[in-house]
Amino acid sequence: MKKKPASFWHGETCEYCDGPIVDKRVTLHRKVRRKYVVVENVPAGVCKQCGTRYYSASVLKAVEESLRGRRPARREVLVPVYSLE
Repeated sequence: MKKKPASFWHGETCEYCDGPIVDKRVTLHRKVRRKYVVVENVPAGVCKQCGTRYYSASVLKAVEESLRGRRPARREVLVPVYSLE
């Protein structure tokens, strides 16, 4: 039986609450050049206590390349807009 490699965040703790950080896949929502963009399945370290997210440098570089259009979008979705005015 193969042993699972250690997590990138194994043994790390949150700088805010000292909680343990675990590997998760998250969704980022950003506004880029007056358009809203969603980046799915982003690997992150997430604090189990307070939810603070941490990203490795390589993940941030991949997100930046996606947002700058160097990677093609997988799909586009229509987003409803509501106003309480």
